[in-house]
Amino acid sequence: MSAETTQNIPDGHSFEERVFARFDAIDARLNGVDARLTTLEERVDRRLQETRPIWEQVLTRLDTLEAEVRNGFRRLSREIGVLSKDVLEVRAAQEDLDTRVDKLEERNVPQ
Repeated sequence: MSAETTQNIPDGHSFEERVFARFDAIDARLNGVDARLTTLEERVDRRLQETRPIWEQVLTRLDTLEAEVRNGFRRLSREIGVLSKDVLEVRAAQEDLDTRVDKLEERNVPQ
């Protein structure tokens, strides 16, 4: 390439001036993006501050609910244990009654 092509650009600015102008344009665009990002970050921070108490209440309620469920399961487990014991006692008593009825029936059988 010849040096003549870059020197004969119609806008009259040198190559360096045009490169620096482009850098300035890129900087301006990056500054705009940075400003928009900063605004967005501030909005997100405000929203987090607004919703944080709500989430803290939800977490507290979930902890309370979890404790209540655990206590309920413990109580249910104990009640099932008592119920199982009662069923076994009733069945044992029924076996005793069946044995006594069998003996009575054997006595009353005509020979």
